[in-house]
Amino acid sequence: MADQVRHDVVPVYFFSIIETMDPRTIVAPMTPAGVSAVAAIRVSGPQVRDVVLALFGEKAAAHLEPRKACLATARDPKTGETVDSLLYLFFEGPNSYTGEDTLELYPHGNPLIVRELIQAIRKVDGVRLAEPGEFTRRAFLNGKMDLVQAESVADVIHSANRAELKNAHRLLSGALSQKIRELNEQVKDMSARLELDVDFAEEEADPDYESWRKRIVAIGEKISEILQSFRGKENLSRLPLVVLYGAPNAGKSSLTNALLGEDRILVSNIPGTTRDFVEVRLFLPGGEIRLVDTAGIADQATDSLDALSMEKSKAILKEADLKIHVVDGTVAATPAATSADFTVISKSDLLDGGSGTAMTLPEGGLSVSSKTGVGLAELKRLINDAVFTESRDTEDLWITSERERACLAEAFEGVKRALDLLQNRPAVELLAFEMQLVRRSLQSIVGEISSEDILQSIFAGFCIGK
Repeated sequence: MADQVRHDVVPVYFFSIIETMDPRTIVAPMTPAGVSAVAAIRVSGPQVRDVVLALFGEKAAAHLEPRKACLATARDPKTGETVDSLLYLFFEGPNSYTGEDTLELYPHGNPLIVRELIQAIRKVDGVRLAEPGEFTRRAFLNGKMDLVQAESVADVIHSANRAELKNAHRLLSGALSQKIRELNEQVKDMSARLELDVDFAEEEADPDYESWRKRIVAIGEKISEILQSFRGKENLSRLPLVVLYGAPNAGKSSLTNALLGEDRILVSNIPGTTRDFVEVRLFLPGGEIRLVDTAGIADQATDSLDALSMEKSKAILKEADLKIHVVDGTVAATPAATSADFTVISKSDLLDGGSGTAMTLPEGGLSVSSKTGVGLAELKRLINDAVFTESRDTEDLWITSERERACLAEAFEGVKRALDLLQNRPAVELLAFEMQLVRRSLQSIVGEISSEDILQSIFAGFCIGK
């Protein structure tokens, strides 16, 4: 998707970086290590056509067509041995993800095949392994995307729920970049007017300080609005923690298995079977959560091990984003008020059969059966709505990059300094200087001004194939 975002020119600030960029062709797997039906490998750079020639022969290289899927047998360029029968796609630069000639190969997902194919490609002169994030870095340096979009690629990969993924796609599509560019144009226009007054200070009337103040205030408000949307990346990859707790034999483990749709946790009729909390992953419509089944919490511990288990259950409860109190529905008692976010009455199938005693359902509680599945869909909906409410209700985009936050903060400080100066009707040169600094801070966000150290810091955190 990112290769559809085009810019007419590469900003002049990039030239010194591009000249020192390693021009060799790079190769890396795009899929994680492990067995799968199909894997993916990306090659990018000036030797792509040589790679096609080396792997598939002269005929394939002579008839290479952009964006046409071809089935062929890849052979080792040195030994001639068959590596794999696979599909490949050629993307001619600049119409590719990186802006360079790019080759994508889709071999069978055997790690041995992937490794041998990469080794065969590296035998072509001028080809080396890619560094982390180098494909996206080249896309940025070749003007295929700005720095905000480049950083958002990692967010797309690591988003933990649908709202975060939607936000990452907004960033990748250029929604934030557009806001920053519009803001930068306002600052640019303001700077031009100030500098014009500097050039013709002797011919013009007194500076219109009040008009300038209004415009600078408006710029500061827009910067502040974006700045306040910041959400750190430490929260981006954190999954919500949902904890099931209750008395021994309340049906917590059975409920966990029922929610998962598989027998992941050992279940028995003997109280205290679960001695430690067990964490699993559960996928819900809003995203993935960490679901924890805890050891039973009783009024009195039976032994030292039981006491330790209860302490660990209480400890994990303190970390929970959502606490669900599971109560055995066959017990003839109304559950006491707890710190739970809501209560689940388990074993409703036994009540329906007449072998249990009906329990009074607390307000907001839910009756479920792990055996028949009654109430499970409603329970999943309740959990989903509880843990993903904030993200679901967010309509506008937010920023996740600490670098972007720092640049916005610098710009906002520059606006504040300009407003402080205006209180004393300053020389126009001082105001023009401050607005220049604001503009440079905004330009840094999208990468129109950037250093090698900043780029290295950003892309070092990417996976190898991206």
